[in-house]
Amino acid sequence: MEVSTRIVTLELAETFVISRSARDTEDVLVVELRQSGVSGFGEAQPLDHYGESVESAQWYVEEHAELLGDDPFALEEVMERLPVRELAARAAVDAAFHDLQGKLLGQPVWRLLGLRRAGPSTSWTVWLGDPDDMARRAEKALDRFRRLKLKLGGGDGLDVERVRAVRGVADELPLQVDVNEAWSLDEALEAFPSLAELGVEYCEQPLPAGDEGGPELKERSPLPIYVDEDCHTLGDVPACAERAHGINVKLAKSGGIREAVRMVHAARALGLGCMLGCMVESGLGISAGAQVASLFDHVDLDGNLLLAHDPWPGVSFVDGVQLPPEEPGLGVHAVSAAR
Repeated sequence: MEVSTRIVTLELAETFVISRSARDTEDVLVVELRQSGVSGFGEAQPLDHYGESVESAQWYVEEHAELLGDDPFALEEVMERLPVRELAARAAVDAAFHDLQGKLLGQPVWRLLGLRRAGPSTSWTVWLGDPDDMARRAEKALDRFRRLKLKLGGGDGLDVERVRAVRGVADELPLQVDVNEAWSLDEALEAFPSLAELGVEYCEQPLPAGDEGGPELKERSPLPIYVDEDCHTLGDVPACAERAHGINVKLAKSGGIREAVRMVHAARALGLGCMLGCMVESGLGISAGAQVASLFDHVDLDGNLLLAHDPWPGVSFVDGVQLPPEEPGLGVHAVSAAR
């Protein structure tokens, strides 16, 4: 099996701001596996927050290319042979294998997995800004999206006002908030009652990963807590049950589709809710997530919708839902190279 990689820069339509960063572009790694004239593709965006980069991900794939073997259906064996690190790179490899398998068999990945071509409505991310600005941007999304995800953690005492401003224009539209580890226990306990009154459905990662106040916050919280930075792979799920009501699974931080499915089953056994998240990705990365979206309670798959130009179109956005393609494999096709 031939293996190749390339680093691609995706341009965002507007600057994306969260509590710890702001960016106009994102670099992603694209992996291609080719056998018998058929190519399978996968993409993942490594995050320096987790000690990964597109360069380290590319080195990982190229350094271990011989471990991928020559059987496109031996994915379990391949993933066991690969060192368990560079999880974004592993996710790109995993997606490329699934894409190749589907193309060789003439079936979409969701069908190979025995799943439905369905999923909850995706949230639209309203990035961090002042309250009035966030309300304006939220209002522009109301005609296309059925739920909104508000980025909080401004460190200026205005986070509740941000939610109140958006609620003022969003009527009864479901809202969720993502704090990206920016609050202390006291700040979260102070904000949560107001967020509950404003109809926020759940709060994502209010405390820093591993914060000792996590179990207390879960016990005292008037609204559900989902953890993101606290939860990477299957081995993290049991501890999450002590500090959260649900987990946010992202392929790029779990290692791919197979690990994500394992995490969902483990979470269900522990009574946890399941949210499917994403990074800033093209349709190639989003399609991989959409293949398993039907397993989740909540979906945040808007990464490709944040781009100025999606170089891998094919995911259908229908009535607020990101539906996986019906074509074989991941079902998306490159139209032109991103810069």
